[in-house]
Amino acid sequence: MTGQKVGYVRVSSSDQNAERQLDGVALDRAFTDRASGGSTDRPELEALLGFVRADDTVIVHSMDRLARNLGDLRRLVEELTGRGVRIEFLHEHLTFTGEDSPMATLMLSVMGAVAEFERALIRERQREGIELAKSRGVYRGSQKRLSTARVAELRRRSESGEEKAALAREFGISRQTLYRYLLHELGGRVDV
Repeated sequence: MTGQKVGYVRVSSSDQNAERQLDGVALDRAFTDRASGGSTDRPELEALLGFVRADDTVIVHSMDRLARNLGDLRRLVEELTGRGVRIEFLHEHLTFTGEDSPMATLMLSVMGAVAEFERALIRERQREGIELAKSRGVYRGSQKRLSTARVAELRRRSESGEEKAALAREFGISRQTLYRYLLHELGGRVDV
């Protein structure tokens, strides 16, 4: 009896298209995390690990979508294949079953190391670009969304009992940003 085909998708931000990673792949179930690859908080990955059973196949677009680094990749592949779960990486055209040859194990290590190296290069280029922009006076980091006067108004209206969700909508900020303004303004105290 063959198991289920289970997809895992990870995108770094909410505006990225998660569907394109496994587009056209027939799946019985899919798990999608919206988190940075470096994040250890990936609840859908944890849910997938709890869901899959022996004879299932986990399908992932590429190695860098599954793991944060080479050690994490090897651990996840070993954990899944050790439980009788097959794992396929579409981009790399690699499949691991737990009965892998020494060559397959080498390929996992090499391809995982290449993916980790690519991420490190991207971060380095990003840092260099930011430093260059700062030296030219172009980069200033993220700007405050509300002026001091608007923050004072937000604080006053919140203290008078107005609903925080309604205030966030009116001021054009997320509730999380609203709470950050209130925490800063109130010295770390906010009534939720």
